[in-house]
Amino acid sequence: MAANLDQVKVIDADTHLTERHDLWTSRAPAGMKDRLPHVTEVDGQATWVIGDSVLGRAGAGGVVDKQSVKGRSFEALYEWEIDRVHEAAYDPVARVELMDQIGIWAHVIFPNVVGLGGQAIAGAVEDLALRLLCVEIYNDANAEMQANSNNRLLPMAVMPAWDVDACVREAHRAKSMGMRGVNLTSDPQDQGAPDLANRAWDPLWEACSGLELPVHFHIGASLTTMTYFDTYPWPSHDDDTKLAIGGTLLFVGNARVVVNIICSGMLERFPGLNVVSVESGAGWIPFILEALDYEMAENAPNLKAALSLSPSEVFKRQMYATIWFERTDLASLVASVGEDNIMFETDFPHPTCLYPDPLRSADENMRELSATTRNKILSGNACKLYHV
Repeated sequence: MAANLDQVKVIDADTHLTERHDLWTSRAPAGMKDRLPHVTEVDGQATWVIGDSVLGRAGAGGVVDKQSVKGRSFEALYEWEIDRVHEAAYDPVARVELMDQIGIWAHVIFPNVVGLGGQAIAGAVEDLALRLLCVEIYNDANAEMQANSNNRLLPMAVMPAWDVDACVREAHRAKSMGMRGVNLTSDPQDQGAPDLANRAWDPLWEACSGLELPVHFHIGASLTTMTYFDTYPWPSHDDDTKLAIGGTLLFVGNARVVVNIICSGMLERFPGLNVVSVESGAGWIPFILEALDYEMAENAPNLKAALSLSPSEVFKRQMYATIWFERTDLASLVASVGEDNIMFETDFPHPTCLYPDPLRSADENMRELSATTRNKILSGNACKLYHV
């Protein structure tokens, strides 16, 4: 594929990095190590804990092993520990080396243990000052990693979503550290804050718009969303099938996020604000936007009249989606969603990730697209959004 590092800076818009076990303890203020996230053994298993609360397994956070072989997803997610997974899953230096090997210039990075939208911290920590410290240390570590990688690793800053003002401050702090976007839960009401349709969030949208920080909503990025994960499959399915069903429905679960955002009017009020639906694919977008346009006309005509653009027009002006496996009639899909609104991802090292040859997969999937469109999806759109 004509997408080597010398010609096209391929940007992978959705990857994950397993948190190092000393991420918080190595940066802890005096006397705080035991109160911050750390790994200890619980029932014979390495476990992330905060005080008396369990944050989650200190597992591999990926499905690619040290021999560069993809393992069985269920086993890797629920049984592997960090010593089983490829070093690039947790080591930033090894990650950049892998990126060089597979021809990718930059990785946009999202969390594991703190929750895909940072929501796990709020669920485990009652002390608000301690919560904020956990978030700040996490973002400090990621900003340092970004700088050390020469801006090839681009972690999105997690927001303290229980407090709008704290989010505004953290967005400004993230920008000052060179970070390129923020990562927000889709359901801050789970954490005691207003929901995102509430005008109380306007200061954050104003800040992110002015700072040119796109706001990211990853699939599974809220306590509410993950509550449904185990209930999507019927109980009699086996573990592997349940994982496939849950993963499939998490993709389209972001339709809920996109529809709520458009109906909230936040993009109408802040036309410079960019929003990214992460790891959700794009095939459902044309249908859901057409359905929303129809539903608003039928059931919410006042809302429809108040918006200056149709849902599809709003999406094309301000929203992005990421794709990795989609190939069926991709040219029509891209034409409908917008070639300027789609970015390429691999989801490394999670289940369903494109590995070991993501650019070959992209070449096969995008064979019907023009060179100009391919380059936008692989590079140009993300380069513009993240100022690469």
